Amino acid sequence: MGLFDRLFRTTNAADSTVQLDIKFGRYTDSYKTPLHYKAWEQSLALFEEDKYLDAYRAFFQYLRDEREDNVRWWTDEGVLRFEFYQGSKKITGYANEAKLQAEAKIAYSEALNVGFMRRLIERNFILQFSRFALDPHNHLCILFDTPKTDASPHKLYMALRELAINADKQDDLLLDEFKMLQAVEADHLQEVPLLEKEAKYTFIQEEITNTIQEINHGPLNREQYPGAIAYLLLHLVFKLDYLIKPEGYMMEELERIQRQYFAKDNKSNIDKNLSLAKDLQKLLERPKEELFKEMYRVRCTFGITTPVTHDKLVALIDTELPQMDWYCDNGYPKVALSIPGFIVSSGLFNYALPKPDRDLLHLYMQITEPAYFRALGFKNDFLDLETAIPNRRAVKKAVEDIVEDNKAQFPRFNPRMGEVDFSSLPKFARTYLLMMKGLELG
Repeated sequence: MGLFDRLFRTTNAADSTVQLDIKFGRYTDSYKTPLHYKAWEQSLALFEEDKYLDAYRAFFQYLRDEREDNVRWWTDEGVLRFEFYQGSKKITGYANEAKLQAEAKIAYSEALNVGFMRRLIERNFILQFSRFALDPHNHLCILFDTPKTDASPHKLYMALRELAINADKQDDLLLDEFKMLQAVEADHLQEVPLLEKEAKYTFIQEEITNTIQEINHGPLNREQYPGAIAYLLLHLVFKLDYLIKPEGYMMEELERIQRQYFAKDNKSNIDKNLSLAKDLQKLLERPKEELFKEMYRVRCTFGITTPVTHDKLVALIDTELPQMDWYCDNGYPKVALSIPGFIVSSGLFNYALPKPDRDLLHLYMQITEPAYFRALGFKNDFLDLETAIPNRRAVKKAVEDIVEDNKAQFPRFNPRMGEVDFSSLPKFARTYLLMMKGLELG
């Protein structure tokens, strides 16, 4: 039984072994096995030997994630054909003795429109390897092709990643803005159960409402303490991205909101907080049916987060965690908890952290958001809802499971749980992250 199987059991007493297929956070392709790296080396060697089709087969073996079932390839009359998935889009292609070509259909339009055509032409100036185009059947597509002699594994990875990520982003954005466009090739999307949609919708509504209420009517003046307000808002943005795992408009909006906040535009923190709060209010007011449309399950091949080492998390903890102390000492527990929450959620949003870090940060989310996980149907006894005190035994058992799951690749990974203070949630949050700071993952 894997780690997530052990952690994510349902509360169904009749069948406690039933597992929920709910994913959290952004996909990363960083967690490769030795077999993946062997396939990569084979691809490089075969390409140097001019065995191009064999090199591509090894390359697709490197990309394939068995858990995602994301990549397929086969030979048809001497032509190597392939398909892979990136979010809402399926990318198809072929390689023969002359070239390799890949394509994804973005949308269909019965009539051409200056608005979306200009948008895609402008995007073409940004792309390095691929290009948007219109096929003979009025499908908006994104294409990549290259002579076989120029299709090295390094170039293929960068080009197919660019194509796939742009295809996944642009289809939902274009369909949302230009109503004359129609969705295409969406049969592979998996419907999310209504229970999950309702739990996520309720969570979005409650969390945005509560945060805005705290900002407008809480004990801290938002103009006098803009730093505190920023922690509350940014933690919410990153948390929604990780826990809801939205697609389409909401995903892009959360990305845009945080980019706008961190942009170097000479705006004051007070103004940025106001802008961020207004954008969240707009998300709050979106029709329920529109949000439900963006709740579907997808398969991915390429990650969009930056792979980093454990040191990146250490630096984030060192920079942000000391800010928690003043709010704890002066009786502002919500703001105090938003600071470790910001560290955890922003780390998960921005980086592909080493797997032990990601597992422990996800456990932190389970501990601090128990009602949400229970609403989704997970067994979650990590926090007493009445006292808000973490369950020492349950948390330690979950950490032991994480260690067991990672010990083969990280033999020095040994969380010192004796250093964690379980007497209150703020103390737990602070000491849990300090414990993570001291991890050895080399």
